[in-house]
Amino acid sequence: MITPVLPTYARAKVAFDRGEGMRVFTPEGEAYLDFGAGVAVTSCGHSHPHLVEALTDQARKIWHTSNLYQMPGQEKLAQRLIDASFADTVFFTNSGAEALECAIKMARKYHAASGHPERYRLITFEGAFHGRTLATIAAGGQAKYLEGFGPKVEGFDQLPFGDHEALKHAIGPETAGILIEPVQGEGGIRPVPPQCLKGLRDLCDEHGLLLIYDEVQCGIGRTGKLFAHEWAGAEPDIMAIAKGIGGGFPMGACLATERAAMGMTAGTHGSTFGGNPLATAVGNAVLDVVMAPGFLDSVRQRALTLKQKLAALKDNHPAIIEDIRGEGLMMGIKCKVPNTALQAAAFDQHLLTIGAGDNVVRLLPPLVVTDADITEAVDKLDRACRALEAKA
Repeated sequence: MITPVLPTYARAKVAFDRGEGMRVFTPEGEAYLDFGAGVAVTSCGHSHPHLVEALTDQARKIWHTSNLYQMPGQEKLAQRLIDASFADTVFFTNSGAEALECAIKMARKYHAASGHPERYRLITFEGAFHGRTLATIAAGGQAKYLEGFGPKVEGFDQLPFGDHEALKHAIGPETAGILIEPVQGEGGIRPVPPQCLKGLRDLCDEHGLLLIYDEVQCGIGRTGKLFAHEWAGAEPDIMAIAKGIGGGFPMGACLATERAAMGMTAGTHGSTFGGNPLATAVGNAVLDVVMAPGFLDSVRQRALTLKQKLAALKDNHPAIIEDIRGEGLMMGIKCKVPNTALQAAAFDQHLLTIGAGDNVVRLLPPLVVTDADITEAVDKLDRACRALEAKA
């Protein structure tokens, strides 16, 4: 018999009914240290007082009016994102996949409005994950997500990760742009080197293409900059964000330059719930926290501490850990044992982690993590590794 909730997830046998800061709690009161943050979502930790206050204050006023009317909170958040980025305009969504759908449509519409409707194809890269809609699973190109859903949506040309020659040869008369994650998350925490992002920017400029970043997972302070591409200094034309901008509230956004958005006129795109008053109240509160003076400096300092401690962990457990990689507070442990084994052993130590491709365990703690939290997490990972070694 099918479960009441559609069984599309392999869920852990645990439920959490309360969260505070870096920890979540079961109904029985057991505490777990959260180094997954709901897959890089709870950027400010659980039940952050400023976010709770912003949400409850807005809930007492108005929840929903629709995008048929002006919304001051939405306009305020859009302007703050514009002031802090390359963008001139923002479309709000409810998720990262929706933000990517908007980005894909925008890239195609730009070329159509420029007199080149034949330019609709996007170049993507092996290991990418851009969402679960029909278009975004086609963009990601992973067979396990495409199987059984009929013909793959046309318009995506996937290339090997880091193959520059293949990239040059893939550009043709139908190419509209290049879509890439500055740091691959689901693919196994694989950062794109800064010089490669700069090269993509130059290539797009040379061929009249749009450069699209998927910063759904790596954006909103996760790498120590507000947006991960800032480390390279290579700005996109379009960018999708989500996860961290809502701090746990469903929210996403598609940011773009005025030029890239030229085709998106009234009626070309829409969302019933996108940018609703509750979501944008929380989004503004998240930016209050993340953009406060010194906050991103603190993220960078904590990231260095985490990287150093993970390097020592690797040295102490060479039979378990092959490599440590990542940027900021978006770190990956590439395992020699199955990554699910390390995840399970960490769970036994009441540490929450997230799996990824390439046999990697992701560490994505809330950005408010402290040195003491990092020490505790790495101690738990050390005990998890020792438990696996004892079984070998």
